[in-house]
Amino acid sequence: MPYYDSETINKVKKIDALTYLMNYEPENVVQISRGTFSTKEHDSLKLSNGLWYWFSKSIGGKNALDYLMIVKEKSFLEAVGILLKKEIEITNNTSDNYHKPSGELVIPIPYKNNNRAIKYLLNRGIDLDIIRECISKNYIYEDENHNVVFVGYNSSGKMKYCFLRGTYSKRFMKESYGSDKAFSFRLESENRSDTVHLFESVIDLLSYATLNKDTYYNDNLLSLAGVYRPAKNSSESKLPMVLRLYFYLHPEIKKVCFHLDNDKVGREATFALMNLLKSKYIVIDEPPKIGKDFNDFLLYRKQNYFKKKTEKER
Repeated sequence: MPYYDSETINKVKKIDALTYLMNYEPENVVQISRGTFSTKEHDSLKLSNGLWYWFSKSIGGKNALDYLMIVKEKSFLEAVGILLKKEIEITNNTSDNYHKPSGELVIPIPYKNNNRAIKYLLNRGIDLDIIRECISKNYIYEDENHNVVFVGYNSSGKMKYCFLRGTYSKRFMKESYGSDKAFSFRLESENRSDTVHLFESVIDLLSYATLNKDTYYNDNLLSLAGVYRPAKNSSESKLPMVLRLYFYLHPEIKKVCFHLDNDKVGREATFALMNLLKSKYIVIDEPPKIGKDFNDFLLYRKQNYFKKKTEKER
C-alpha cells in the first residue's frame, strides 16, 4: 500500500479542480460565463474562483483532491496518487526554460476610487462599458499612487500578475514585483471558443475590444505582456511561457490571430511566432490597418468619426 508524507499531500492539495479538469478532462468542461464553469457529466456542479460546489448534492470542495474523492468516488490514496502523477506531468510540461518569480506577488494597494484610472483609459479611447466591466471583475483598478493596475489570474482565481501604468503626463510602466508573465492580462470568451487573439499590450487588447464591442466577448483575448524577441537563429526560437501555458491549459484552441505592432519588432515577432505555430494551429496575421498599434488605430477611427460627424452637422 502506498504511503504519502505530509509534504506530498500538501503539494497535491494545491491543485484546484478546474486546473485538473482543463488538463485531463477538457471534454467534460463547460464554460457558463467568464470565470464560471460546469461539467457535462454533472451540470449542477459549478466551479469558480478555485472552488467547486455540487448543488444537487449540496456538497462542495476546495481542490481537485476533494473532487476526485467526492465526485469520482476515489479513495484518499487513489486520489493522491492520481494527482501526484498529474502534478509531475504538469511541472515537466510547463517548466522548460521557464523561471518563475522568486518572490510572492506584491499587490498594489487599491485607492478609494477608480476615477483617475477611468479618465486615463477614456483618454486612450477605451469604451466606458468595457472599462466598468473590467473594474467590476477586478481585472483593472487604480492603486494608491493613481496608477492603472491590470491584473492577471491563474485558473483558481488567484492574482498572479500586476502591470502598472501611470496616469500622469510622465510615461510610467512596470510590472509589480513577483508578477508571473505566464498569467498576463486576458479576457476569456463567455462561450467556449477555439480562437485566441494575441496582443503585445493590455491597451492594445482593450482597444481591439472597443473596436469590436459587439463581438469581442465571443473570443479569447490575451496580452503577451510585452514584446516577444525571437532568437537570431530562427530554429532556436521558442514560444514565450505565456503561450506555452495557455495552449497547454486550452487544448480546444485551433486558431491564433496575431494583432502585434506594425513596427519592425512587432513584424519580426509575428513572423517568428506564426512559424512556430503554423504546423498545429490556423494562424492569421491581422495587424492594425493604420498606425503602429491597435490603440493608434482606435484613436484614428474615433477622430475620423467625430470629424465626419462635425462636418455633417455644419
